Amino acid sequence: MIRVLIADDHELVRRGLRQTIEAETDMQLAGEARTGQEAVALAAATQPDVALLDVQMPVLDGIAAAAAIHAAQPAVAIVMLTSFGSDAQLHAALRAGVTGYLLKDISGDELAAAIRGAAAGRPQMHPAILRRLMAQMPAPADPLAALTAREREILHLIAQGLSNKEIGAALSLTEATVKGYVSTILSKLGVLDRTQAALLAVRYGMVTLDDLPEGSALST
Repeated sequence: MIRVLIADDHELVRRGLRQTIEAETDMQLAGEARTGQEAVALAAATQPDVALLDVQMPVLDGIAAAAAIHAAQPAVAIVMLTSFGSDAQLHAALRAGVTGYLLKDISGDELAAAIRGAAAGRPQMHPAILRRLMAQMPAPADPLAALTAREREILHLIAQGLSNKEIGAALSLTEATVKGYVSTILSKLGVLDRTQAALLAVRYGMVTLDDLPEGSALST
């Protein structure tokens, strides 16, 4: 059962999120918050698997709340929900350690899929946000050239949304070995996380957007 915390200062939005979660047999509402401050306290009290946070909230905004929750409970997958997303907010959210960044125009089914992906450790990006991130990625001559054949193989699976455990099972490697490869890949590519590595894999033709998991999930 995936336990989900929701935080939004609009009651109608919370109602919609609540109904979406309650309609799923594998999800349970952990609690509701109206402010970022309430979200931080509620996350500490309920220990959710996933926290859905609005970007704009009173007292403490969603990004500041996300940073506080991530610092105290790094295992909680945090997904930001917003009606619009400025570049400044997007990059601040990524620095805060969020797992996903979605616009509120997604459907209930898409949100449910994103919650499941986030709970499984696969970052979730709205397609419009993903395109913006791709456009902003640095463009070295050939960032993938430094990777070995095995590292390229693992990067390909990362871009497809597989976790370290799943990659290990696919390649007959231990999870610890895969984790070591992932760290080396991130270092060689000069990126901070799996999401940025996967974006490079897409940008330089290793995979296409159509190869990515449904809901544009990208996944230390």
